Amino acid sequence: MDLEQPAEPVGALDAPVVPPAGGPTNATADDDAPAPLEVIPLVEPADGIPAVIETPEAYAEVVAAFAAGTGPVGVDAERASGYRYGQATYLVQLRREGAGTALIDPIALPDLSALSDALVGVEWVLHASSQDLPGLHEQGLRPSRVFDTEVGARLLGLDRVGLAAVVAELLGFGLSKEHSAVDWSTRPLPEDWLRYAALDVEVLVELRAVMADRLAEAGKAEWAAQEFEALRLAPPALPRIDPWRRVSGLHAVRDARRLAVVRELWHTRDENARSRDISPGRVLPDHAIVAAAQALPRSVDQLSALPAFSGKGARRRITLWQQAIDRGLALGDAELPSVRGPRTDAPPPPRAWPDRDPAAAARLAVAREAVIELSVEHHIPVENLLQPDLLRRLCWSPPPQLDADSIAPVLAAGGARRWQVELVTPRLAEAFVTHE
Repeated sequence: MDLEQPAEPVGALDAPVVPPAGGPTNATADDDAPAPLEVIPLVEPADGIPAVIETPEAYAEVVAAFAAGTGPVGVDAERASGYRYGQATYLVQLRREGAGTALIDPIALPDLSALSDALVGVEWVLHASSQDLPGLHEQGLRPSRVFDTEVGARLLGLDRVGLAAVVAELLGFGLSKEHSAVDWSTRPLPEDWLRYAALDVEVLVELRAVMADRLAEAGKAEWAAQEFEALRLAPPALPRIDPWRRVSGLHAVRDARRLAVVRELWHTRDENARSRDISPGRVLPDHAIVAAAQALPRSVDQLSALPAFSGKGARRRITLWQQAIDRGLALGDAELPSVRGPRTDAPPPPRAWPDRDPAAAARLAVAREAVIELSVEHHIPVENLLQPDLLRRLCWSPPPQLDADSIAPVLAAGGARRWQVELVTPRLAEAFVTHE
């Protein structure tokens, strides 16, 4: 299981909102909350470290065992983020009562659809399923039902929602995470890594049971069910427009010619990384791309003199990088990328709203305050009550009437779940009326 990803940076008026003191967005403030459990380290899987399944015969036995098992199945997947190109799955872990734990090599066994067929109707318990499901789908693994313990933790308002933290808080077990960011494409996988992988699914089903009880007690079981189903049915992510614009440090590149150099270097790096199945950042780091775009070297010698290109990896393909730079320098003005970026239907950054549309800026201010209040009342992070982008779209391009009957369909069309629409709509309508 990968480490949690940090949130993307946002502008000043678009930053995550911190609620008033005494009312955290994602921490339960209940004085009657149970005392923290004493944490007992989990150091060995209950059934030992299972052998990795990598032959059709062994896989057939796993399918039969899991089909005969009972109850939900805990599922996890390991990738090689930061080492390999893309987000392919390199290990699949499963555990079910009566079947034990299975560690499956999806490189040796790319089609795991027989396991999905054997588990039709069975609930799959995952942590941060949005990270794992796309890769599992590529292996033919598609759950009938999902329970996501990270989303459940968010709805419960837990302070920390990583798997180790949630297991410690709700079950009192300590999970070590020192192998979460290793190169899972390594073969053979070291025993310590396999132990870690088996432990990651050891208590998922038990965690699900405790969490389900907590959600029911909080009146949030139906909210969670809607979130889980939305995750299960989520369509594949659309390709990004101009993905090269996500280069870290791009904000320092301010003219079209230099942006063209960034674009050429990014595409050259991407093609090279894809062909070699290596993470692009290991081929050429982002800071080297930005340094080259700022310096605009006209020769290999000039490029080699840049400190960002002093490493062996960058120098080994120095001619390739200079050729990319030369292509960017040779483009005609009409071929240069826009400094503003591609046109989208998204609202402008909120920091620009006071100048461009003061009324919209005022709507956003009162709307965000209303969502903060709900966040405090229900101990749910603001972003889990309503996607910030959807709230911005509502405030920037509002319907003719900002009443509940008009707001609800806008939120539903934007992807808000039914529970979110029912909870947020009345509060937003009230806030807009008060504002007017």
